[in-house]
Amino acid sequence: MVGPARPQFVLFGSSIVQLSFGRGGWGSILADIYARKADILLRGYYGWNSRRALQVLNQVFPKDAAVQPSLVIVYFGGNDSMGPHSSGLGPHVPLPEYIENMRKILIHLQSLSEKTRVIVLSCPPVNEAKIRVNTSGIFSELVRTNELCQSYSEACIKLCQEMDVKVVDLFTAIQKRDDWENTCFTDGVHLSAEGSIIAVEEILKVLKEADWDPCLHWKSISTEFAEDSPYDLVAADGKSTLNPSEWTYFWEIQWK
Repeated sequence: MVGPARPQFVLFGSSIVQLSFGRGGWGSILADIYARKADILLRGYYGWNSRRALQVLNQVFPKDAAVQPSLVIVYFGGNDSMGPHSSGLGPHVPLPEYIENMRKILIHLQSLSEKTRVIVLSCPPVNEAKIRVNTSGIFSELVRTNELCQSYSEACIKLCQEMDVKVVDLFTAIQKRDDWENTCFTDGVHLSAEGSIIAVEEILKVLKEADWDPCLHWKSISTEFAEDSPYDLVAADGKSTLNPSEWTYFWEIQWK
C-alpha cells in the first residue's frame, strides 16, 4: 500500500477488462484521466464467464477489507453468451443462470460499503464475419452471434434497472459509430482504441450524471498534492511559478 490514499476504481471482468490496459484501451484511458485523482485497479480474466467470477468473488472483493473500492466497473457476458458446446464444456452459461450470477455479483459488490458504487457494462456486439475468418484450429467451433449478444445485453440491462444499478448499454452505443464492425474491434470481439473511446465516453456520462455523494466524475475529485510550490515552472515575469496540477486542457477537449 502506498500513500496518500486515493479512491480505488476496480475494473472486474473477462478479457475485455484484462486487455483494457493495452495501448489505447479503455482502462488505460481511465487511468490517464484519473491520474493524481484515483487508482484504477485491474482485475480482468481472459476467457472467464460469470460462473468463474462467482468462484473468486470473495477473494477479489473481501467484505472485511480495511479499504473498499469507491467504484467497481463490472463486465461479464460475452463469454457467457457464446453458443453451448455439445460436450457441456466451455464458457457458455444459459441466460437465466447468467442473470442470477450477475445478481449475486451485484449484491455482493453493493454490500462492500455504503460508498461503493457499481457500473455494469452490457455485452457489446461482435463482428461475426471477422470472427469466422479468425477462427483457430486449436478451438472447437466458436459460436458468437449478435443475436446472442443482444439477448444477454438486454437481460443484463433489465436486471440492473430492477436493482437500481448503473449500466452502460455497450451493445447500442457501439453500433452508433459509423462502420462499427470494422473500427471498434481488434479481432471482431475485443475493443479497439475506437471502441474503447466509446466505452469511456459512456462511463464518464454515467459518472457525471449519477446522483452520488461524493461525485466520482474526474472533474469533481481533488487533485493530489495540488498546492503551489516554488519548485514549479517559473512564470514569464520571472518572479512567480505556475502550478501545473490542474493543467487538464488536453482532457477538457475530449472528456466532458
